[in-house]
Amino acid sequence: MSTPRVVEADFIKSAQSIADSLPEDMSEVVFLGRSNVGKSSTLNTLTQRKNLAKSSATPGKTQLINFFETRYLYNEQSYPVRFVDLPGFGYAKVSKSLKEVWQKNLVEFIHHRVSIRLFIHLRDARHPHAKIDDDVENYISEFIRPDQKYLTVFTKIDKLNQKERAKLKRDFPGSIALSNLKKNGHERVHHIILQTIFAVDDAPQSEGGEQA
Repeated sequence: MSTPRVVEADFIKSAQSIADSLPEDMSEVVFLGRSNVGKSSTLNTLTQRKNLAKSSATPGKTQLINFFETRYLYNEQSYPVRFVDLPGFGYAKVSKSLKEVWQKNLVEFIHHRVSIRLFIHLRDARHPHAKIDDDVENYISEFIRPDQKYLTVFTKIDKLNQKERAKLKRDFPGSIALSNLKKNGHERVHHIILQTIFAVDDAPQSEGGEQA
């Protein structure tokens, strides 16, 4: 069995809200998470493009919905998917008025965007029980559709020792632990994307112990 890989990845546009987003003509994978959780580096590693998603030194600075059109090659077949990078949430220094608009736009997008098939929620492995992450997961669970899937992915797993990793695995069964440094866990994420959107069902159930 071959390994799924992204062979094309291009930035298409940024949008402020669902109103000026791209047409819903392609299945989408949404990446969401707190500011500074490592969304940009995760997107870059998944797509094997060093600077596809721009990371900012100032958490909370990226306030637009960014669209990337990608294409997978797997078992000699081509699979087009759109990746959507949402603004990070939970950064206190964003002004109150901007935060209100920001949250309203994000809520409308994740609630009403029909083309979303997979929510990938990135959580910091060092703070696995952050209330804001729990609140986001609980909120999405209230309206997630039968044709949508929710996946918890932990970043910064390299910062944990073996005991902490074992506890994370117990507390969050079915989640995936990513190491952008060691490039671990990414193949499993690719398989879940293809399973969810294209019903590719020959993915391994675990990947070298990287399923948290």
